[in-house]
Amino acid sequence: MCTGACSKFIAIPLYVLALVSIICNIILFFPDFKTEYAELDRKDLDTITEEVKYMGGVIGGGIMILIPAIHIHLTSAKNCCANRCGMFLSIGFAAIGVAGALYSLSVASVGLANGPMCIWNPTPTGPAVWGTPFKDSEGSYLTNKSTWNTCILPENVVEFNVGLFSTLVIAAGIELILCAIQMVNGLFGCLCGTCSGK
Repeated sequence: MCTGACSKFIAIPLYVLALVSIICNIILFFPDFKTEYAELDRKDLDTITEEVKYMGGVIGGGIMILIPAIHIHLTSAKNCCANRCGMFLSIGFAAIGVAGALYSLSVASVGLANGPMCIWNPTPTGPAVWGTPFKDSEGSYLTNKSTWNTCILPENVVEFNVGLFSTLVIAAGIELILCAIQMVNGLFGCLCGTCSGK
């Protein structure tokens, strides 16, 4: 496969994955698909999972992937960046993509390990409070669904967070692999040419 065609093959999935990452991160701000928790969080009442606020999906898996994807896609277009210099630049842009994917992957992994912010009862006789009941479980709650009802509100917040953070982890992992491949592809394109004229 030509290095220019390979760039196109890499860029198109990156667009989709960046969009998926942005959407997942935005949805995470609205547990149970309600805006009230985001509103309460704006009033300095911690009701949103901390890792959601780090915006790993928007910044890392989204913007830091979207910008390199555009340049990587342009290296496959004739009369634009489909030359050795364009391929050389794609190595740098792909490195930015790797950094963004690593950021998104690490934030989503920590969010998955710590579990969601929710209302729960730390003691059987005490009042329900906002907190992260699974924070010290080291992710063991993920395999023990019977503990998921520890969270009282928002409803189904554990499933909500697990599903979206898992999607972010998978998307970031694929982004990382694609950007790493593009770094190698860019090196070959820089050394050997893009074969765009063929």
